[in-house]
Amino acid sequence: MEKFEHEYGAEQIQVLEGLEAVRKRPGMYIGSTSVRGLHHLVYEIVDNGVDEALAGYCSEINIEIEPGNIISVQDNGRGIPVEIHPKTGISTAETVYTVLHAGGKFGGDSGYKVSGGLHGVGASVVNALSNWTEVTIQRDGGIFQMKFEKGKTVKKLERIGDSKKTGTQVRFLADDTIFETTEYEYDVLEKRFREIAFLTKGLKITFEDKREEDSKKVEFCYEGGLSSFVEFLNKGKEAINKTPIYIEKNGEIPVEIAMQYTTSYSENIYSFVNNINTVEGGTHLEGFKRSLTKVFNDYARSHNILKEKDSNLQGEDIREGITAVVSVKVKEPQFEGQTKTKLGNSEVTGVVQSMVNDALATFLEENPAIAKAILEKCVSASRAREAARKARELVRRKSSLETTTLPGKLADCSSKVAEECEVYIVEGDSAGGSAKQGRDRRFQAILPLWGKMLNVEKSRADKIYGNDKLNPVIVAVGAGIGNDFDITKIRYGKVIIMADADVDGAHIRTLLITFFFRYMRPLIENGNVYLAQPPLYKLSKKGMEDVYCYTDEDLSKAYKELEQKGIQREQLALQRYKGLGEMNPDQLWETTMDPARRILVKVTMEDAMEADKTISLLMGDEVEPRRQFIQKNAKYVKNLDI
Repeated sequence: MEKFEHEYGAEQIQVLEGLEAVRKRPGMYIGSTSVRGLHHLVYEIVDNGVDEALAGYCSEINIEIEPGNIISVQDNGRGIPVEIHPKTGISTAETVYTVLHAGGKFGGDSGYKVSGGLHGVGASVVNALSNWTEVTIQRDGGIFQMKFEKGKTVKKLERIGDSKKTGTQVRFLADDTIFETTEYEYDVLEKRFREIAFLTKGLKITFEDKREEDSKKVEFCYEGGLSSFVEFLNKGKEAINKTPIYIEKNGEIPVEIAMQYTTSYSENIYSFVNNINTVEGGTHLEGFKRSLTKVFNDYARSHNILKEKDSNLQGEDIREGITAVVSVKVKEPQFEGQTKTKLGNSEVTGVVQSMVNDALATFLEENPAIAKAILEKCVSASRAREAARKARELVRRKSSLETTTLPGKLADCSSKVAEECEVYIVEGDSAGGSAKQGRDRRFQAILPLWGKMLNVEKSRADKIYGNDKLNPVIVAVGAGIGNDFDITKIRYGKVIIMADADVDGAHIRTLLITFFFRYMRPLIENGNVYLAQPPLYKLSKKGMEDVYCYTDEDLSKAYKELEQKGIQREQLALQRYKGLGEMNPDQLWETTMDPARRILVKVTMEDAMEADKTISLLMGDEVEPRRQFIQKNAKYVKNLDI
């Protein structure tokens, strides 16, 4: 290994004092300096108010985005202590904002039994990464204020008035030399604050965006807590138990659970630890699932719903159609997993399992009609699972007997290295023909589909195997579906949906994305699913290179640019592409398939909870919520076939 010639002595050892380390390596403290890290600053300050609410001292938090992207967070908690801190010799409030890991959440005799937040970096890191921070405290009969710039104190804490109220207000402006953007996304913040309000029963959260003349304001307060959360998630679904089953126990490890069964076939369980979404689950989720399986099987046996000869229901049978939220508060959580959002505390499993065993068994005994309806669904799911297993085995046996296991209409690529290969799922045979002729055969495969495919939101897995529209997709991807899906076996690194730029094309894209989301979710989570973006228009003129426009805005811009070159609008021929089949192979390659020039949109899982809710709303059985969605969003439609 080549040596890097440099001095290595005392002079080269950096000592970063105070909050300099945070400014030097911000990603270590907030994850990134992208918009996600920017939002994390807001969450850290809001979490301080939530901790006061969890301790029983705060009932309201008001958050504002002021003009210029200034954030203001005000709570009516106890207010940060203002007396001189015995170790630092400065006010406790200034200590909290200028010393890393100084706060009321550390040590056995801390000011909080539990506290929210994943990183727990707190106010000092927000202060360090802001151009300026202003903190106003109401406590001990007075109003106190202090100010900072880039983490350094510019105005020490001083009393500026009298007040009988208590609470803390923090205003800050994120440092634009550190963050890639300082523009907050209203929708992202709104979702998080709604989630916090659901998880903190009775806490009122007001959020207002004052950046534009017409400000946006929302207010969240849910006395129903997790029950309200579950009802919100199930909007657009038909519930089996109209009122969610609610379980709560306050102890050394407080546990709160709400669950509701619907007629849908998907399982949606969300777990939280100290208000943080544990997307990878953990011991609390494990305890809940174990208990659910045990209690329902015990009830089915004791009430003769399962006969002696019948096998026990499996966990997946019992969880079909369930929407549940499991929330625990752990004093010292141990997080594991790839994203550090998997709870590892082993003692939590037993606590949750024991609590659910008792409470759920009692509920089923007291509500026999609901118990029977849920178990009928579970038994039906068990039969469908068995039918799906037989169908799956039939497909495997059939495949093993055939000379080729690939769909007949698939035009495969020559490369067998998944990472460099891509498959275009194309709507219609005519577009498929153009795509086959225009592609690069080395790494691009083409799979034409025809007609409308199955809406999997309304179907169980046993209906999917052998389906003439979906089976070619399953076989081409090559990694199975559902619980059998194995991301390591995919045959293509990119699965690209290429449909017409019209309403029918949008429907096909939605149906395919729904299928991938429900039965090949790791494909989306791993970033393998893309949407091709074919052009909407072509501008042409003899002696001029064709100009392709992908949006109406692109078209207006192209007209203006050509006019500046002396080419008038009436001299141009405009073609509006209604379908991919209207393009000849070289046009399709040039605009939609050439990696050097094409536009692809990656389908991501940024917010699985919101994605699930939207898919259920758009593709589910309930018509009324979908009608309301269309009415609300009709004004944004730009491309509507008549």
